[in-house]
Amino acid sequence: MARPFVSSVVARVPIATAPLGLVLLVRDQRDSYSLAGIVTGLFAVGLAVGSPFWGRAMDRLGQPRVLVPTATASGVLLLLLTIATAWSSVPVLVLPVLALLAGIAFPPLSPAMRSTWRVVVREERARRHGYALDAAAVETIFVGGPLLLSGLLLLGVAALPLLVTVLLLVGGTLAYVRSPGARQAPVAADEEAHGGASVLLHSAGFVLLMVVMATMSVGFGILDVSLAGLTEHLLGSADRLGVLFAPIAGGSALGGLLYGSRNWRSSDRRRLLVSLSVFGALLLAVAACAGADVPLVVLMLVLFATGLFISPNLIAAQSLVDQLAPAHRLGEAQAWLSTAITAGAALGNAAAGLILDAAGPGEALATAAGAVLLAAVACLAAQRVWGRRPAALPV
Repeated sequence: MARPFVSSVVARVPIATAPLGLVLLVRDQRDSYSLAGIVTGLFAVGLAVGSPFWGRAMDRLGQPRVLVPTATASGVLLLLLTIATAWSSVPVLVLPVLALLAGIAFPPLSPAMRSTWRVVVREERARRHGYALDAAAVETIFVGGPLLLSGLLLLGVAALPLLVTVLLLVGGTLAYVRSPGARQAPVAADEEAHGGASVLLHSAGFVLLMVVMATMSVGFGILDVSLAGLTEHLLGSADRLGVLFAPIAGGSALGGLLYGSRNWRSSDRRRLLVSLSVFGALLLAVAACAGADVPLVVLMLVLFATGLFISPNLIAAQSLVDQLAPAHRLGEAQAWLSTAITAGAALGNAAAGLILDAAGPGEALATAAGAVLLAAVACLAAQRVWGRRPAALPV
């Protein structure tokens, strides 16, 4: 499993570096956080629209026949977007269109890797640890990707982060599909694959989980962009964003590994409620630190503590997806989870740009905390539905 896992992690780094790279490039070249938020938000909207379609296609056609063309198309569109942003004579309206198309074409790498874990790792306990490792890697990518951007920005080339993003996306995807694990991923039987596209949305429990994760991701999307604004406010330049992203990235990695290493007695639904509640409360503390004259080291410690509760949310949500979706729909179901997360992040990215321009990073971070706490309330309301034995879904 080492080869497909490592290559899939490399290929998924652009999930984090592409949106933030767009924010920084558009801000640098077009001098507007609002435009940067809109462009980044539409990229995430494209991800949300395309992911279920490509996940369903993988269930029918297999992973290589879907991942190779989508990675290539998305990479080309990101290159065009980089050129269009840097070329000042290109109309502003072209940028959101290219971002949307690049997002739609983005390959469904997380659902693909999730399916590969199920096929290659047969023992249930070992597979749960694998899921936790993968979820920790994904969350670490989301908060650790900006560290890579920070290093690239030190070279003084605004377009370099997106160019490296394209290289990682295409190269990592090609390496992943060449691994035996990716080629062993199951293809659904014809009678199973041709059911209605919205069959999963007939499950109240599944829909509630998507609502919870989308709402949480609004807060995460606001947090991502707000930290760039906070870095500029505190340190004088967004190029030094690694200073604030490093502690939250480290916390996320450690939190995911600690969570995945334990055999929990409580249910996934209850652990999701706890992790969301603590995550939201700590985001309020981050917002308070941003609005007060606290030492930088205190802010970094609070960010580290906040990061500890990021990965457990995704790990618990992925396990709930497995419980709520039929086995032959898992690729599509995990893609719907990606859609919920990216759609929420899209709203968060766009909102963060507007809030930063209008009110500043402290207010933006407080809004992020509010979104995560609202997700915790929705999670509490869903507990009874998730506690029922799910009815069988039609194929």
